[in-house]
Amino acid sequence: MDTMTHDKANLTPKIALYEPDIPQNTASIIRTCSCLGAQLEIIEPCGFLFTDKRFKRVVMDYMEKDKIKFFKSTDEFFEDKKNQRVILITTKGNISYTEFNYKTSDTLLFGRESAGVPNRVHKAVNERLKIPMKKNKRSLNLATSVGIVLAEQIRQVKN
Repeated sequence: MDTMTHDKANLTPKIALYEPDIPQNTASIIRTCSCLGAQLEIIEPCGFLFTDKRFKRVVMDYMEKDKIKFFKSTDEFFEDKKNQRVILITTKGNISYTEFNYKTSDTLLFGRESAGVPNRVHKAVNERLKIPMKKNKRSLNLATSVGIVLAEQIRQVKN
């Protein structure tokens, strides 16, 4: 594939957050995306304001709002992704994130901290992956999960 003829944004790893509701997690994910060169996409509504002091304390000087793509709805998000793979990272996944073959153009979708994603989102994605955990553990922190899976995607596609 000749990268000279393709949109650079399509060659950048993408992290999408479905209606995030914890400001500190979103701020930490913004920092991770900034440091690792990933595009952040947020499906609104958010459960907080970007002026929240808890958000600002964690995001520090990594906030580049013009580099975050906002979607007003899930429908708008999936319309934008109609020619790309959307990979949901979920505790309900059936494949380990390390056993999946990523493409640079994949969007890694993470659910809301308090409730994940609704069934219609589960049905709309191309694949559902999980991070294997010890038995009787509910879930990892969202920002931690993003870092783990994004690092594996980058490792595989050698960005």
